[in-house]
Amino acid sequence: MNQTMQAALWMLGAIFSFTTMAIAGRELGAGFDTFEIMLYRSAIGLMIVLILVYATGTFRQIGIREWRTHFIRNVFHFTGQNLWFYAVTVIPLAQVFALEFTSPLWVILLSPFLLGERLTLIRVIAALMGFIGILIVARPDITSLHPGILAAASCAIFFALTYVFTKRLTRTESIAAIMLYLSALQLIFGLISAGYDGDIALPNITDMPLLGLVAACGLLAHFCITKALTIAPATIVAPLDFVRLPIIAIAAMVIYNEAIDIWVFVGASIIFAGNYLNIWVETRKRA
Repeated sequence: MNQTMQAALWMLGAIFSFTTMAIAGRELGAGFDTFEIMLYRSAIGLMIVLILVYATGTFRQIGIREWRTHFIRNVFHFTGQNLWFYAVTVIPLAQVFALEFTSPLWVILLSPFLLGERLTLIRVIAALMGFIGILIVARPDITSLHPGILAAASCAIFFALTYVFTKRLTRTESIAAIMLYLSALQLIFGLISAGYDGDIALPNITDMPLLGLVAACGLLAHFCITKALTIAPATIVAPLDFVRLPIIAIAAMVIYNEAIDIWVFVGASIIFAGNYLNIWVETRKRA
């Protein structure tokens, strides 16, 4: 199997993880603010990562040489993730994902400057097709912008920066190191943000499965993305995430009775076409 298809399979794991996390995050939104969700997610995630790195012996691969890059990456991720969790609780899930999917456009723009990756005509065309599809699905109304729409649109920029710095870290850092720094720094950021006012909501027994699901899916999603980024360039990996859109649209319709119309599928078809074009060209290059 060529590298592009391997990356696509890893991104499929990330897609299902993010979809599950969005649904669990919405369920938790009634009792916790976004900082508290991030706090508990990171605490559970850190325990899982510590167990795994010591069980597999990969803790030997973790150092402090790139701590500054880890710190910058996690500042971007923490900001984007909090905006994302807020958005999934206040606007339709399909709209959140649609606006979030402008991230590949930012990745394509940022990668030549921060990663030295080549910006090809096909990658630009694929990203533009995805963006056109997103506009068809979201159809944002400038005259009545909901704060959730602004949050979803803003998180895309921070997620793009997270992609770029993750790709930079994969050049010298192991996945174990990236995942451990992710969990530890997100826990610190979450504790400071949630506890600055001295009031942190405590979970009850019914909240724990959802918090565990958010933590596990968050880790699995980042593991899959990191694996994909070690295999293929960021400008290939990021657009693959577009597949989340039709999946979350159908899930939201079934679970929350959120309306879905033909334009969602029209936009998704254009997004799929852009992804297919990008993967097909890259596959022919590597064959």
